[in-house]
Amino acid sequence: MNDSPDMNATCSAKGFPPVHGESVEVLILGSFPGIQSLLKKEYYGNPQNHFWHIIKALFNIDRHLPYNVRISRLKEHRIALWDVLSGCYRDGSADNRIRKPVFNDLAGFLRAHPAIRLVALNGITAGRYYHQMTISPQVPAVILPSTSPANARVSLPEKVSAWSVIRTPPPIP
Repeated sequence: MNDSPDMNATCSAKGFPPVHGESVEVLILGSFPGIQSLLKKEYYGNPQNHFWHIIKALFNIDRHLPYNVRISRLKEHRIALWDVLSGCYRDGSADNRIRKPVFNDLAGFLRAHPAIRLVALNGITAGRYYHQMTISPQVPAVILPSTSPANARVSLPEKVSAWSVIRTPPPIP
């Protein structure tokens, strides 16, 4: 897999490892990082993506803080970030251009983190890929509006409202 994607060519790309603290209650899963995120080596690295705006609204974590500080603060809120896919072929950043997806071991991650009470899927594509896998039905999963700048039909306030579910995940059954 190519570690430095070319923005204009079809490439194979490798995603990121999960970021999480010792105790995780919410696992946020995207589909696969966009080109800007891959280049920056940061989850939701495109400044036009609404993810960090939503996190600011919900947890008061300023999107202008250094990336490692934002991640540390997410961990304090027992939130983990990862993607459904560990790799793929894709032309550009659009999810609908993903080819030959390679899946992360999400079932293994859920087994290793039994305190997870909610899987929050960032958009329809993440949800579609997630539901193709055999995952523990004991952990509820919810598909939330994509934070991608391509999802302009849902306003930022509407996204914040939908994403507020990550602040109070359901109790463990």
